[in-house]
Amino acid sequence: MIRKGSKLYSIFKNKCPRCQEGDFFKYSVSFNPKKLTTLHNNCPTCNLKYMMEPSFFFGAMYVNYGLSVALFVAIFIIAKVFIGLTILQSFITIVIVSLLLIPITLRLSRIIWINIFVGYDKEAKNIKSER
Repeated sequence: MIRKGSKLYSIFKNKCPRCQEGDFFKYSVSFNPKKLTTLHNNCPTCNLKYMMEPSFFFGAMYVNYGLSVALFVAIFIIAKVFIGLTILQSFITIVIVSLLLIPITLRLSRIIWINIFVGYDKEAKNIKSER
């Protein structure tokens, strides 16, 4: 369903947005703060420079904010409406689940942010070999 060449492939497989073969992050999901959002400098396959300009990923904060708000609303609806928890219990549930999902939302926001600006190029593998 999610095929190579789509933005969703790059986002969910954590691959380079241009060639969709090279890994975007150096490490898999970890609770170690130093490894959490560590990127390769360039794509190992097509040599795309991930940090296109200084502070490029500051924009990912806005994506993370949107993801977090959507997550908070979804958790609240599930906790309050479907499970029947009180407001305080729902709030505690939101805090706990949000803290557990910080590594995922931070990484997801970065890969979404770069996918906004970089599109798939099926000839991207040849770019590195030409240089």
